[in-house]
Parts: sequence; structure tokens; C-alpha cells
Amino acid sequence: MDYDEALAELDRHLNLEKTPAVAGRVEGLSLDTMRALCHALGDPQVGYPVVHLTGTNGKGSVGAMVTLLLEEHGLSVGTYASPHLQRVNERLRWTGQRLLDVDREGEVVAARSPDPGGDVPDEVLARLVGQVVDAEVVAGVRASWFEVLTAAALTWFAEVPVDAAVVEVGLLGRWDATNVVDAEVAVVTSVGPDHTDFTGDWRRAIAEEKSGIVKPGSFLVLGETDPALQPVFAAAAGDRLWVRDDDFGVDADRVALGGHLVDLYTPGGVIPEIWLPVHGEHQVTNAAIALASAEAFFGRPLDEEVVRGAFSRLALPGRFEVVEHAPLVVVDGAHNPDGCATVMATLDEEFDVAGRRILVVGFLDGRDPDALLEALDARRADLLVACSPDSPRALPAERLAEITESLDIPTAVVPDVAAAVDQARTIADPDDAIVVTGSLYVAGAARAALGLPPP
Repeated sequence: MDYDEALAELDRHLNLEKTPAVAGRVEGLSLDTMRALCHALGDPQVGYPVVHLTGTNGKGSVGAMVTLLLEEHGLSVGTYASPHLQRVNERLRWTGQRLLDVDREGEVVAARSPDPGGDVPDEVLARLVGQVVDAEVVAGVRASWFEVLTAAALTWFAEVPVDAAVVEVGLLGRWDATNVVDAEVAVVTSVGPDHTDFTGDWRRAIAEEKSGIVKPGSFLVLGETDPALQPVFAAAAGDRLWVRDDDFGVDADRVALGGHLVDLYTPGGVIPEIWLPVHGEHQVTNAAIALASAEAFFGRPLDEEVVRGAFSRLALPGRFEVVEHAPLVVVDGAHNPDGCATVMATLDEEFDVAGRRILVVGFLDGRDPDALLEALDARRADLLVACSPDSPRALPAERLAEITESLDIPTAVVPDVAAAVDQARTIADPDDAIVVTGSLYVAGAARAALGLPPP
């Protein structure tokens, strides 16, 4: 099986990402297929410790930060994230095999990586998909698209092998395919309005689904601060729990050119003057969650210089990513109201836009476009270019334009994302700001159109 054949084989499996679950609606959901598949593969998920992450927003950023912190300590780390921006290979990453320099006391003084790692190579992904498809026959199951890819990731990490894996939940938590792992550290970044029909006590329903990644023996790092939800997580974790703003958090945050200079605290103490080369107050919060997660993993405070070194290498493609200046062009995969509001807050707080605001926006159907547009403060936009994400679930650009025009938002309809970005750049003046957002599908297509390589 070659790479193209592997992608075609993946696409022959039901893709539940196109029909996401709703918190509290558990009919028909089970881990039985995933467990049988992993068993046929030799249960690779038990071969390494796991940091398992869920949350409405921030889990991808926190996962990237935790990976850097573990890698900076000399560990070989596998990272499984979703969704991807440009190529499916992005979901499976490896930091490379580490070579350690150790002093006479046995302390690691330097770590080198002779294999640079990176996204899973095409030929390796093809082989892994073939192994998983063969395992389906052995197990007598038919897996979903996400289950096949998850099993491939867990198998690859065991083969390499990695010293630790950072695994991001796809949907919610309890019934997600990734939940065959038993997390050393479970991380919940936030609880917000995603994968819900807003009926009943939906926030508690989401919290209960996300708490399902906490297993006996897991240590929980909780980024959600709503006191009404904390009993849900305390019931799952007991006293093996750190809560943001109580046990860890941000001591100081100073906005600087190109990022933030922050002081973060954990139960191990305060680490001052950490440089974060990313934009947005939310990323400072994510850094605090990541630092606490890494300290929970190691069971000790981290060396200050190691922490600074890890965060100094941070890059987050598709997350308030400044890709051009004059005009300012920002790409962000925000796809829910909290994420959209964060994009605009970051623009207002960290950039002085003297010219016009041009939004390039595309949503998936099933979202609440009015709420998303309100969160984007779209009425302030001088122009909104409506496009359609490359997804079967895309809200047609023409339908989005009907909504924006009813709100008296100046709108142009350009369904193709690349063409929409090109039109915005063509009409923009150097003092203008262009924000491309509304879906990770939009962010990925925009990055490709702008000539940016896959992350």
C-alpha cells in the first residue's frame, strides 16, 4: 500500500469528524472497537506514559507546549493531534531519537537529536494504515476513519519507540478513540460551547464527558476555573488534582513585541521572565497549563532554564499566526464563539490597526453563525469576504452572505478560500488588517494559498 492508497483506504472508513457527537448523547458510543483493534495490534498504547489532553479550546496549543517541555528534558516524544491544517501527516509527530550527554552524577547536561523527527513520513503512514487495516480483519471489527488513524499513531509511537506520548482528544473525551490510553497526566483546558445542543445543563454534560479521560492513577491538571464544574472533576480525580488559579497560573504577563514575557507559578514555585513568542492572553494561560502538566508528569519542579528554552522555540501555526505585515494578515482556526472572541481580543489588545478591518470568514454548517459573527465583532468590519471551507459540512458562502448582509455587514462572496484570501490582499492597503478565520479548514487552505509549508 502506497501513500495515496493509504489515504484512499482511510476515506473508505466512516469519518465521524463530519458528524460530531453531542455531549450527553451517548447512544451507540463505545470503545469496544478501538480496544479490539489495539489488542490485535499488540496493545501498543501501554508501552509508554501518556499525557492525555481534552478541552473546548486550547488543547492543541497546550499539547504543543507540553511536547516542547518534555523534549527539552531529553525525552523522545510522540504527539497525536487533530484536526490537521494542510496534510493528515501533521496529526502524527515525533521529536526524533534523543542522544543524551550525562555527567558523572548521572544528570543530563545536554540532549541532541540525530534524527530530527517531524511529521510521520508518507511511506511510514502508508505502512501503518496497512497494518491497522489488517488488524481489523484479525479483530473482526470495522473501525472509523479516526479510529484507524489513532491506532496507527499509537502503533508508531511504540515502534519508534517514544519515551512519552502527548495525545489530544478528538471529540469530548469519554468515548473518544484516544481514550484507550491510561493517562499518567490528564489535562482539561476548558469547558465551553462546542459539541452541544445547549439543552439542559449542557456545561455539566460537557464536563462529565471530558472527565472521562481521568483514569485510576491519573493526575488531573484542570484549566477550567468554573467552581460549579469542579466537583465533576474532583469526583474523577480525587486529591490527584491541580486547579488553575489555585495551584498554578500566571503571576505576571507583560505584552512585548512579538509575544509575551510572563511569570508562571506552580506548586513548585515561580518561574519568572519566560519568553512566549506567540500572541494572545489565552496562550499565556495555555502556557501555565502546559507547565503544570509537565511538572505533574515528572513529579517535580522543572529547571528554569529548561523551561525558558522550551518555550522560546514555540510556534503555533494557524493559531493567531501573523503571516504578513503591511497589510497585517492573521490566520486563526477559531471555530467556536470563545475562540472567535479571543481572536478579536488579541487583535485589539496587541495590534494598533490604523486602517480597515477585513475579515475572511468561512464556517461549518451546524454552528451558530450569528453567535460566531457576534464573537468576531463582525459589525465593526469594513468588509467581510464570505468563503466556504473545503468540507462536506461547509456552510455555503452564499448562505453566510445572506446572514451578514442582514446584519448590514459589507460582504463579498468568494467561495474558494484561496481566492477569498487573494481578493482581501488585493484590495487591502498597508495599514489594513486581514483576519482569516472561522474554521481550521479555512486556516489550512489559507496557509496553503499563502505558500506556507505544512506545520
